[in-house]
Amino acid sequence: MTCRLVVGTRSPVSQFAGWYDLICKPTPHRTVRILVAERRDHTLQIMELLTESRSRNSSHKGNRMSRNYIVIPARLASTRLPEKLLLRETGKTVLQHTYEAACRGSRIDGVIVAVDHQRLFEEVERFGGLAMMTDPNAASGTDRVAEVARAMPNVEIFVNVQGDEPEIEGAAIDLVAQLLEENPSADVATLATPIRTQRDLLDPSCVKVVCDCNQRALYFSRSVIPHDRSDHVDWSESVSDSQNLLLRQSYLQHLGIYAYRRNFLLELDRLPPSPLEQLEKLEQLRFLQAGRTILVGKVETRTRGIDTRSDYEAFVSRQTG
Repeated sequence: MTCRLVVGTRSPVSQFAGWYDLICKPTPHRTVRILVAERRDHTLQIMELLTESRSRNSSHKGNRMSRNYIVIPARLASTRLPEKLLLRETGKTVLQHTYEAACRGSRIDGVIVAVDHQRLFEEVERFGGLAMMTDPNAASGTDRVAEVARAMPNVEIFVNVQGDEPEIEGAAIDLVAQLLEENPSADVATLATPIRTQRDLLDPSCVKVVCDCNQRALYFSRSVIPHDRSDHVDWSESVSDSQNLLLRQSYLQHLGIYAYRRNFLLELDRLPPSPLEQLEKLEQLRFLQAGRTILVGKVETRTRGIDTRSDYEAFVSRQTG
């Protein structure tokens, strides 16, 4: 197998290191693109050089001991909105918008897109990002993140940002990474936001999460949790009663951003699907049922992902209006 570099030639890793410095130092977000083909040993060495060079060029790292990378899992196929990551009615593709939004995190040392198709790889290459070809048959985005983690041994924390989140906020990325930085015993971190309407509360696609007093997830569900046995909560928009509003704070919507420790990702394939995961169709329940700790940070607002044509049209309107 070979590793095709941006210059389109085969070369020893030692030569590649010089090319990377030459290309990356003038523009921090412009990096060498890699097409993973056959020489896995070279791939591992090249990924190591990428992260080491990025670390040398990071001015925001301060006294942080961990190394944090964003991975954007990207699949070409999508059911409700075909090839949505390549839509470009704003002048940029959805994938490029997401990549640029992810770069706004201040606790991040780099961003890489884990793609499953050559067209996505070429799109990342076109806008100057870093891409890695991953297994087209990977079962989930998390499996793609794990594949990147195996190739980047000097990175401790990987933040999974979904490719259809072009308005993800840098503050949300920083918070989920910070949770793992400050809590060494936790394996995974994620975010949640208060549920504000009864419509969202009752929607199975709005995943709910309940936590303990130390921000550790107790359970995730598509059902309404916790159950309001005595009908204490009034979801009317006009209600301003302080006790009622306090009770509403118990209802949290899980947001689909995660931070993982590298060691956890490497063990992921040894965690079989759990009964709770299979019932709810929620991968994070596999982690909980295996006894792993998931920390949950709270944010006041949620960004809007793109699942349907109407979602995309609304996004285009916000970008161009």
